[in-house]
Amino acid sequence: MTGTEVKSIRAGKVNLQDGYALLRNGEAWLINVHISPYNASGQYFNHEPRRTRKLLLHRKELRKLIGTVEQQGLTLIPLKMYLKRGWVKVSIALGKGKKLHDKREDLKRRQDQRDIQRAMKSY
Repeated sequence: MTGTEVKSIRAGKVNLQDGYALLRNGEAWLINVHISPYNASGQYFNHEPRRTRKLLLHRKELRKLIGTVEQQGLTLIPLKMYLKRGWVKVSIALGKGKKLHDKREDLKRRQDQRDIQRAMKSY
């Protein structure tokens, strides 16, 4: 990571919303995580907000993750990004995607909640 990225992380200007991690060629990469540009450094020394960043993991951790991701079809999701002793740490978790029927249930539940709120408002 560059210095402006670390300063933005320290200021709490990170959005992990759509981010995920990929395992390619025995390396872990953090993709689609938005770290806002650092305002005090000007335009020239800043970083690209959504660039791909390399994650440093122990070989043993990488092998374990590669096995589970490939076999079970899971995805690596960043949960939290923080600073510890000057190092930027990212906690990642294994996640499973929703099935189509689960998505439909959630959409139906959300629509029902909206209908209830509308009824309560007019009551």
